[in-house]
Amino acid sequence: MNKLVSLISGIVFGIGLVISEMINPEKVLGFLDLFGNWDPSLAFVMIGALIVSSPLFHIIKKKEKPIFAKNFNYSNNKSINNKLILGSAIFGAGWGLIGLCPGPAISSIALSDIHSITFVIAMFSGFYLVKLINFDN
Repeated sequence: MNKLVSLISGIVFGIGLVISEMINPEKVLGFLDLFGNWDPSLAFVMIGALIVSSPLFHIIKKKEKPIFAKNFNYSNNKSINNKLILGSAIFGAGWGLIGLCPGPAISSIALSDIHSITFVIAMFSGFYLVKLINFDN
């Protein structure tokens, strides 16, 4: 049942990304262009997501365990350290350069966009490359 719920959730998420145009790099870059031709429409996507997910998150996290899993799997780490700052900066640079986040990029592969495919390959390469670098020191 957990896999079925995950599948349905992923489909709903993907549909939402397509409808809101979060998979369109031009739309995202327009949102990030605060001092140019700013497009605030994606702020409404984020606000809508928070309106739906925040109350549900707080209701669900009060339960003993999730409905279709043995336990909750979320981080209690709230520390701000150099790894977080560096990772955030690199993530932001990648987002600003191409206009895609990981989720929308993976979703946009379904549209056979060569830029999205290239981005996802580079993103996964980055996942494996960072394992070769020791950031804990």
